[in-house]
Amino acid sequence: MKAPPPFKSSSEFLFRYFLVELGGSASFISVAGNGESVVNKYKDDTMKNWTKRGGWGGRSLALVLIGSGFLTGCFDGDSSSGGSGNTVDTNLFPADGQLEATIRRTTGGVPHITADNLKSAAFGHGYAQAQDNVCVLAEAIVKARSERAKYFGPGPDDINIINDFSYKAQKILSGAEAEFSSLSDESKALIEGFAEGYNKFVAETDPADLPTECRDQPWVKPITPVDLFAHYRVVGQYASGALFATGAVFLAVPPEGAVAPQVVAQTSSDDSGQLARRIAANARVSAEQADNFQDMGLASNAWGIGKELSESGKGALLANPHFPYTGHRRLYQVQMTVPGYLNTMGAGLLGTAIPLINFNENLGWSHTVTTSRRFTLYELTLKSGDNLTYIKDGEERPITSETFQVEVFNGSPTPTVLERKFYYSEYGPMLSANAVTQGGLPTWGADGTAYTYRDANAGTTKLLDTWLQMSRAKNLEEFQQVFRDCGTTFWTNSTYADDEGNAFYIDSSSVPNLSDAALAVVQFKRQASEAYNQLFNAGLTLLDGDTSRDDWVEGECDGLVPYDDKPKLLRADWVQNSNDSYWSTNPAQFLTGYSPLFGPEESELGPRTRLGITMLQNPLSAGPVSPTAPLPAGQDGKFGAEDLVNVIYNNRAWYTDEFLAELRTRCTAIGATAVNLPSGGSRTVDEACGVLQSWDGLYNVDSVGAHVFRVFIANYRDSFASDLTVAFDPTEPVNTPSTPSSTGEGGPDDVMLQALAVGLETLDSVNIAYDVALGSVQYYQPSGGALPGLPGGSLSGGTPSDLGNSFPWHGGDGSVDGAFNAIGVVTDNFAQDTRFPRVAPSTIENTAGLSDAPGEGWKMARGTSWHFGLEFTDNGPEAFGLISYSQSTDSASPFFNDQSLRYSEKNYRPILFKEADIEANLLPQGTVSLTN
Repeated sequence: MKAPPPFKSSSEFLFRYFLVELGGSASFISVAGNGESVVNKYKDDTMKNWTKRGGWGGRSLALVLIGSGFLTGCFDGDSSSGGSGNTVDTNLFPADGQLEATIRRTTGGVPHITADNLKSAAFGHGYAQAQDNVCVLAEAIVKARSERAKYFGPGPDDINIINDFSYKAQKILSGAEAEFSSLSDESKALIEGFAEGYNKFVAETDPADLPTECRDQPWVKPITPVDLFAHYRVVGQYASGALFATGAVFLAVPPEGAVAPQVVAQTSSDDSGQLARRIAANARVSAEQADNFQDMGLASNAWGIGKELSESGKGALLANPHFPYTGHRRLYQVQMTVPGYLNTMGAGLLGTAIPLINFNENLGWSHTVTTSRRFTLYELTLKSGDNLTYIKDGEERPITSETFQVEVFNGSPTPTVLERKFYYSEYGPMLSANAVTQGGLPTWGADGTAYTYRDANAGTTKLLDTWLQMSRAKNLEEFQQVFRDCGTTFWTNSTYADDEGNAFYIDSSSVPNLSDAALAVVQFKRQASEAYNQLFNAGLTLLDGDTSRDDWVEGECDGLVPYDDKPKLLRADWVQNSNDSYWSTNPAQFLTGYSPLFGPEESELGPRTRLGITMLQNPLSAGPVSPTAPLPAGQDGKFGAEDLVNVIYNNRAWYTDEFLAELRTRCTAIGATAVNLPSGGSRTVDEACGVLQSWDGLYNVDSVGAHVFRVFIANYRDSFASDLTVAFDPTEPVNTPSTPSSTGEGGPDDVMLQALAVGLETLDSVNIAYDVALGSVQYYQPSGGALPGLPGGSLSGGTPSDLGNSFPWHGGDGSVDGAFNAIGVVTDNFAQDTRFPRVAPSTIENTAGLSDAPGEGWKMARGTSWHFGLEFTDNGPEAFGLISYSQSTDSASPFFNDQSLRYSEKNYRPILFKEADIEANLLPQGTVSLTN
């Protein structure tokens, strides 16, 4: 670590913090105003100790941050965010306008932030996140401001230009500007405080000392609260508008319009017409790549355990989000405490000013991505001869337009400037439905129609309010009231438990509120038209824009389904969700009769749901083929906090439980006889069968044979529809479909043995042995270290590389293996949602992501992330867990991969919440370079 530079002036003194050790414990010095003598005294002591002890070695860590209006010029005592009229709510804002927060770090680099008011707590949170993830946060703001092309160039296939224009058309930044004044004081306190904390870190840090991904970059700069709020608008639309920001909005022009942007300023010698046409062509290719508008690439498991099934007789919670290990969707753990007002522990997406998957003294919750729909498409009937007017309820309505400009870095000091016109209906941006459906719907003007959409998450004014009020709730009634008041978690379910022994589930996402008449028409069209039903099943709800019948019912929640009409379930035993429909939250009490926009009823369940329900229904069973697996609930049949984290770590998989015994039987029958390959030729499978006979049936790092079963099931899944003989039965959703066909059983044409043979051919092609431990071929390897841009290209700071150690990684693919502890391979060349290059594998089809490079195996980059087991006891909440990929994206940080090692070794840690536990576990050394 580098020593901090000298103090520069007394005015900068307001932004100082000091580390002092008295009697071996941390003490905090908070000073304000001028005071050069005090500054110099501690400057001298600090520098001496830094040199003498090699950084902050041997010290307990505590940071006291003091902020002022010096940094941003708009957050002093006169700020309009200080409350209504002349009254300052001191729970939210400091009475004197000065921000002060104490940050203490414990095991894993977890910051515990204490402040006298909410804005100061957010200030500390923003500072801590910037310490650990400044480059990722800065890049997120560049994205939200539609400035990726300005700083990073056009991007691969011009995606930066397409994104920037699309986000402008979707009013990400301009909408934030328009909405900010309408935010609650609570939201303003959180956003303003977080932005100022981030800015404080940026102001204190020499650009040359930033991590390599953003070192000396002009885009790492102070941000405004509106910038941060714009980022939240991007986050809110992950499952809606963001799906159309890759080309569908960009391509939406009338027949007389131009898709290609106009070049209005250019210094390079490139042909401007060719540039514009290239962008238009790339937009179409990008838009047509989407084929499922409900799949966000995210998954999770969540259990709420009630008093009937918990060790304590109170509630317990399993939280297991499966999120990317890179980019903006990383989760960051933090505790935020404002005495008498807020005390919450959890983790949130990077940049969120309050954690999102949390617990407090009395209750906790987790989230899972829902099957609900967050937008609707509208087919407009155009006025004859006028492509910019449509007819609704017999009246003419205009299609309006706005013109936007995007700057594009071209390698010279003067950027290229592009300009495009975008179009709007009363519902929102116009859409190229022809591109979205790959020709399934007509182009604008064809058949006298055009298409547009309305986004349930276009506004995000309730984002922080929802999670703040959830965090402050003391009981089930107060928690439910958040959603009665139209709170929303945007694209997730909420699964809840509390100290009174309640287990509660609700689809708390933003769902369009359609009238009974509109829903009846949708259902009729699904039955009458296979093409319409295919659109619906792909996540596209197409409504009639020529009648107000299909408008959203505004009601009490501004067009969203209100609390009383949301799927929800309260139980004393358990509730669960693993990304399947609300319908099967607990099969003892199916949920039915809700809007189809929440998802299907009486539908097949995914393998994680089937396994999760099986473990809940059979807490004393290790499963049919894994005798060494821990019992889900331990010997007493009841769940405690450690039992729940070990449910994740038991590494069972549904398809193993369902098919391994049958495959072993068929392996014995075939012996050394060759199996016919579907593509021609034959091969034996006896060597691999021998490995499967002794496999423990789990996906632990020391399990020998898991990868062999994986390549089998990856191929056999394609035969489920034709080979399984027991069809899905909605009265037995966990146990059906099932039972492989006996046709050709144990012979050369056995479908199961053929799937195994094909999988073995793949392993042989990349020199992967059958009899090796899973941890030798499945691992987590962080990578990066390059500036945003094209990997190795002229607009990049270099080629990404592996960063630090790799770690054997337990768990299995949630869809392919059917593993509850779901992890997976990511083939994108960029970190999730960013333009940071990463080392990505090229993979082989039907292998769950096996690299085609000999011996490389499976490089995991998504899945189990922030995870914990929580139980409420007579002594308060007790929790255990980890963040699998660790807290920091800075490869020089001690918190870059420390928890990754713990995950690899199943060495979960206590989630420290109580003051005594925090004090007893303060880190003995500083975690960051102090650079003021």
